Amino acid sequence: MTTEEVARVVATPAAIELVGKLRAEHGDVLFHQSGGCCDGSAPMCFPAGEFMVGTSDVKLGSIGGAPFYMSESQFEYWQHTQLIIDCVPGNGGMFSLERPTGLRFLTRSRLFDDAQSAWLEAHPVERVHV
Repeated sequence: MTTEEVARVVATPAAIELVGKLRAEHGDVLFHQSGGCCDGSAPMCFPAGEFMVGTSDVKLGSIGGAPFYMSESQFEYWQHTQLIIDCVPGNGGMFSLERPTGLRFLTRSRLFDDAQSAWLEAHPVERVHV
């Protein structure tokens, strides 16, 4: 079994670069994995002070210095996978900061192996307390 920390969310170099550009332009930002309403199931990037993280959200980690959240109910479905945030050409979510860039964030995923799952079980996600 591994004793190294297991990240619930990671990002590709291209996504990290885009996060850096957005932070340079907008200041602190945060991500929230959309549950599929208006913009489908997509990672949405917001200015940190303009999105209210709620008590039903969990913090999965950070990418490019930006915290990454998901609703607790959605996390129940995704908890066995590592989210891999990438960016590809296209239009971002209607309210997401990357929309004007010609790129959009995209979530890929992979299942955790048994050792990683055991580590994660011993290290639960951070529940948001507002």
